[in-house]
Amino acid sequence: MRAVGEVVRATAGALTDLVLPRICAGCGLPGVLLCRTCARAFARPHLAQPRRFPAGFPPTVAAAAYAGPVRPAVNAFKEHGRAELVRPLGAALALAVAAVRAGVSGAGPGTPVLLVPLPATRAALRTRGRDHVAELARAAVGVLRTEGVPAGEARLLRRRGRVADSAGLSAAQRRANLAGTFAVHPRREVPRGTLLVLVDDVVTSGATLTEAAAALGGTRRDDTPVLAAVVAATPRRDPRPGSAAPPAWTSTDR
Repeated sequence: MRAVGEVVRATAGALTDLVLPRICAGCGLPGVLLCRTCARAFARPHLAQPRRFPAGFPPTVAAAAYAGPVRPAVNAFKEHGRAELVRPLGAALALAVAAVRAGVSGAGPGTPVLLVPLPATRAALRTRGRDHVAELARAAVGVLRTEGVPAGEARLLRRRGRVADSAGLSAAQRRANLAGTFAVHPRREVPRGTLLVLVDDVVTSGATLTEAAAALGGTRRDDTPVLAAVVAATPRRDPRPGSAAPPAWTSTDR
């Protein structure tokens, strides 16, 4: 039966490639989901630094820069229905989670981590027909557990009210637009000592993660920080003279 199953899967894959030819989501190379060169672009974890660092922005690690082959690959998964990309992008998110977890003082191999996906807006759910961030969170949890990390996923946040389209808004305007957007689901407690990690696909201005972190901060019964991890972060431009620099974050920060 196992051999039959393998033949069926191989045949199904071949038929799928005939109907929908597989190409690299990053560069268009035929025959692969994500070529080795483009896959390596998703394995460069670094601290995310929004262009205008908002006060309260949580320590955030991105697995990649939102540029080059990363941008079309993320958009293919998010906007163009290439759900099969959940595996490599979920693995990238797991890498970012592991990196930000490692930066917390006292976090050992047995420290549990709880991934909290940013909830999608109703408009986004209607347009895409799916919650792609929740999909990424589940995939990342699977990778982390395989590596021995005690990880879980919980939808602790919900959106309330309507938010105007943020396209074209400045960082300050986005923050004002998002104020009070998130609320914590009642009667959902987080065990003491568990690391809360907000997860999203891309961070640009940092306004959404900042608002979500502020909402989650009220659930803490200890001084454990609210962290964040994303697949990719928009590269930070060189700051202009007089602009605020991002605060430093070390493993002892709380």
